[in-house]
Amino acid sequence: MAEKRIVKVGIIGCGGIANGKHMPSLAKLPNVQMVAFCDIIVERAEAAKAKYGTPDAKVYEDYKELLADESIEVVHVCTPNRSHSFITVDALDAGKHVMCEKPMAINSAEARKMLDAQKRSGKKLTIGYQSRQSMGAQYLKQEAVDGTFGDIYYAKATALRRRAVPTWGVFLNEYEQGGGPLIDIGTHSLDLTLWIMDNYKPKYCVGTTYHKLNKDTNQGNAWGNWDPEKFTVEDSAFGFVVMENGATINLESAWALNMLDVREATTLICGTKAGGDLYDGVRINGIRNNAQYLLKPNLNPQGAAFYEGANAGDPASMEAAQWINAVINDTDPCVLPEQAYTVTRILEGIYESAKTGQPYYFD
Repeated sequence: MAEKRIVKVGIIGCGGIANGKHMPSLAKLPNVQMVAFCDIIVERAEAAKAKYGTPDAKVYEDYKELLADESIEVVHVCTPNRSHSFITVDALDAGKHVMCEKPMAINSAEARKMLDAQKRSGKKLTIGYQSRQSMGAQYLKQEAVDGTFGDIYYAKATALRRRAVPTWGVFLNEYEQGGGPLIDIGTHSLDLTLWIMDNYKPKYCVGTTYHKLNKDTNQGNAWGNWDPEKFTVEDSAFGFVVMENGATINLESAWALNMLDVREATTLICGTKAGGDLYDGVRINGIRNNAQYLLKPNLNPQGAAFYEGANAGDPASMEAAQWINAVINDTDPCVLPEQAYTVTRILEGIYESAKTGQPYYFD
């Protein structure tokens, strides 16, 4: 019996997202070994090795030293947004397959460098949009592929929090992150929406960003008070995107907004034959025999197929499983870099429109 192929993985950035998503998910996979950990705070890399690493796993402060290890096949880039691009490019050029945490990059020029490096290297590149892996999203996508919705011409991508501003790490630092809730959580909803629509050709967009609640001292924040002086990114952002085929997308994102109808990493789509959303599980609506209908499929884990070694219904575990399977079987990962590049272009367009007060036209 042939031995199971083992994929050796290096982790670059051992902070919140690595500990909260990437490393626990990879640890569930029997054919993965985490053999190297890098962080500019070496103690974090040491802690990650102790919890997730092989006995002989290496610890680095300089990611380029990690990339020099030829035994490492896959690298996960889990650093602040600003460094996604150059670390990913270096990793691809070093012959590694790369999973980069979302968003792809802080702007489209940096994302383009990643695309070019992927093509140049021939290695696989994917971006961490795990929201696609929820059972609801997978079901809605399959319905779209099957033609249930017909021509999808209107959609709403929603990521709205009432008062849940992340107060750790560099989330509030515009230089490091490139923006606030739009690039942090709005990016998930936009990716989900474009993927279900299968529409990656934007024509123009209009956007607004707000700094209305940043300076609040009476905050009621889910993760404790933020520092108003350090909150340099927007607290909310909204965009209206028109695609080349005439379809429109409303994008709503906020970390702090005085509202009750909170939703995150969700989407609503409207087509010529039917509509669907992820507002309460999966809901599909339409007309049949001259009467309105509402379909709510039962997506309990017992009825859903899932990858070996992953927890059914856990998007992070599903993401890791399909990614490693793509590496082993030399197939495409779920999230293609060209798709993530379009997400970055649209986010950039909304930010630019907000700055100029004018529509932003895509080339």
